[in-house]
Amino acid sequence: MLAVVFAIGLARSKRRTVSLRDAPPVTPGKQEPDQPPARGGYRTSGSSISFSEGPSAGGATGLLDRPPPPREPEPVTPPVTPPAVPTAPVAPPPVAPPVEPEPAAAHPVTDRPEVDGQPGVGDDASVPRDAPSRSILEVELPDAPVEAPVAEPEPREQIEPAEGRLTRLRGRLSRSQTTFGRSLLGLLGAGTLDEDSWTDVEDTLLLADLGAAAAAEITERLRQEVAAHGVTDAASARAMLRRVLIDAVSMSTPDGLVDRSVRALPHDGRPSVVLVVGVNGTGKTTTTGKLARVLVAGGRSVVLGAADTFRAAAADQLQTWGERAGAAVVRSKEGTDPASVAFDAVKRGISDGVDAVLIDTAGRLHTKTGLMDELGKVKRVIEKQAEVDEVLLVLDATTGQNGLVQASVFAEVVDITGIVLTKLDGTARGGIVVAVQRSLGVPVKLVGLGEGPDDLAPFEPAAFVDALLGD
Repeated sequence: MLAVVFAIGLARSKRRTVSLRDAPPVTPGKQEPDQPPARGGYRTSGSSISFSEGPSAGGATGLLDRPPPPREPEPVTPPVTPPAVPTAPVAPPPVAPPVEPEPAAAHPVTDRPEVDGQPGVGDDASVPRDAPSRSILEVELPDAPVEAPVAEPEPREQIEPAEGRLTRLRGRLSRSQTTFGRSLLGLLGAGTLDEDSWTDVEDTLLLADLGAAAAAEITERLRQEVAAHGVTDAASARAMLRRVLIDAVSMSTPDGLVDRSVRALPHDGRPSVVLVVGVNGTGKTTTTGKLARVLVAGGRSVVLGAADTFRAAAADQLQTWGERAGAAVVRSKEGTDPASVAFDAVKRGISDGVDAVLIDTAGRLHTKTGLMDELGKVKRVIEKQAEVDEVLLVLDATTGQNGLVQASVFAEVVDITGIVLTKLDGTARGGIVVAVQRSLGVPVKLVGLGEGPDDLAPFEPAAFVDALLGD
């Protein structure tokens, strides 16, 4: 490049001549045309450039025969620009979401120490570190798939067998045992009995609600036993009293002992029908539900009919008992004709082929003639489809002799076949069993000895007397 510049300059210097000479005298007042005076004494002519000076002292004129050699241009060194250091654009640091502190691990992992001599990347590079590792205790493993639990049906309640319930529940008769059994044993085991002693025996029997006739009869029987066999100690007195009371409670007939079983077996291709009646507050609905449990425990199938359509929540109460016992329930809205509900229940029992249909009727006072007539209507409607095999009258044992009046009125409307004595555990008058049987000629078939679902027991004369006398 320098050689090219030099060659061009040399060629231009050869093409033009530069001379230095004295300027011609200038006539005052005369000026060459077309040549304006140059500023500073310079004039140009043609394409050449002339340089003139003022006259010298010697008047000599010097010429440059040859132009001075051009100066070689100095080589131009391009400025050295230091390479720019690339700088990455600085972005605002991202704002991380708040992180909840993790629970401390059982084996924490510490950071590695700084290591000198690591190669840096850029001026502001930091010492590289390994990513912190997690221990096996910190690694979250996916949970194993868990199958959705299948809802199992609620298990049915375990029902105690009916056999031997009275023996198991003998402690519930502690009140009657104290005022009846122990009092008699104390009188009979005292030794020689005079008239006053026998009067005390009869009074004790009356207080136990045996009734006047039954109390007098039992007292006379005891006199005969003492006269025939004598009483030497408490054990002999107890054995004698036990025999007499069992005979009084057993209710024998010329044909033998009465049947205390509940007739709840199907016959002639139809289910047995049991009608439960009684006054208000005696526990008819509860007795119906408990009886269903007794039958189910014995392997029988049962349908319950909620014919008590007058009392609020009576059908709901029976529904609950049916669910607990595993028995179907036929019900209707409140105020429905009870006879129609009873009819539908029997119809359902026939179609389902069950063993027994239990009908819970509305409570009614024995003094209400209209309600008593309605009870007779229910029985007649049922008998259009099936025979009524059992009519159970529910009596409250705590009512005493008033229960006998109630029983007599019900017996006139429907044929009572059996008696259920409820709340026998809450009275000291256990002798009501003897009185009601003698008055109606109907056996006591079931007794209620508590509020539990399995506290309804078949009546057993021997077990009942043993419970009265105690150990």
